Amino acid sequence: MPKATFDAFSRQIKAGSVPPAIYLYGEEDVLKDEVVRAILDQVVEPGMRDFNYDQRSASQLDPEAVETLCNTLPMMADRRLVVIREIEAWQKRAKAKAAVVHYLERPAAETVLILVQGAPRKDDDRGDADPDLLRLTCTVEVDRYGPRLAEKWVVKRAEERGIQLAPEAAAHLVKAVGGDLGAARSELDKLAGLGGAEPVTLDQLTASLGIRHGETASDWCDAVVENHSGRAAGILPHLLAQSGVSGVALLAQLGTQLLGLGLARAHYDRGARGAGLERSVREALLRARPPVRLDYRASAERWSRLVEEWPAPRIDAALAAARRADQRLKTTTLADERGVLVDLIMCIAPLAGMPA
Repeated sequence: MPKATFDAFSRQIKAGSVPPAIYLYGEEDVLKDEVVRAILDQVVEPGMRDFNYDQRSASQLDPEAVETLCNTLPMMADRRLVVIREIEAWQKRAKAKAAVVHYLERPAAETVLILVQGAPRKDDDRGDADPDLLRLTCTVEVDRYGPRLAEKWVVKRAEERGIQLAPEAAAHLVKAVGGDLGAARSELDKLAGLGGAEPVTLDQLTASLGIRHGETASDWCDAVVENHSGRAAGILPHLLAQSGVSGVALLAQLGTQLLGLGLARAHYDRGARGAGLERSVREALLRARPPVRLDYRASAERWSRLVEEWPAPRIDAALAAARRADQRLKTTTLADERGVLVDLIMCIAPLAGMPA
């Protein structure tokens, strides 16, 4: 079966059309959970969920359990819902998976089956759709949101908790958590516990997060690539003091920006300019689907705008310097993280007279 986009599938569920077999995979587990809850609300009445709703982990199932879960008839209802999570635990020849595939050849009309594949870990490349399940289910790739969609999500989830966020506060929250919807949800839960009817301002959110406006990891990367070396160095003390922030993580994020500039420069050197350059970069991102949180449109615009200041030799030198900094951070105790990163900033700062 063809894959469905997340937006199209969400509209389908809201319209009340629920396929008998659904396969969710991709990077954003929070959105998968929301889809499962939306389908549960469509399929099973709240008072009947003890009887008509089952949720299991794939690693705990054998073929007999799969048969029972999928073919048990609903009690006093038209349909029942079965959710099998963590299906990435199944090996290619797992007996439980084989039982599911056999069931999907002729799924029961009375059962809605949802198969949920968890987001791949950073060191795991097994994030693609399973070809057997792709063939037999309504498959939905649940990608991570870019900043714009993440901000809309944050505003909506805040409203559901009785919170109003000032627009700049929503944007700062998304930046502060690096686009992680799970972390954003946790912060919204904290804000909901504080009460109050007035909109949450940027200053209030900054105090709650402990992360000052303009001093997120994203802001640091922007300062580096936009040649604001002094600002990039000045951000570091506060940025590195934040929980969960490390020099290695900052380098990984900066590396994405440098590679993006390299992509834009390659198209620029082939003659692309203006809107055509932005379009070429955006289309390349859509084809490659890099495993990082990016707003493709905004990233293509930024890299295209900066490309004249980043000739190919400068990009190559910056990437080499970033690799050296990464090695220093991982192997030496002679310099602290701030010192290594300040050295990197100075090393890749624009040189007078460098040809564009």
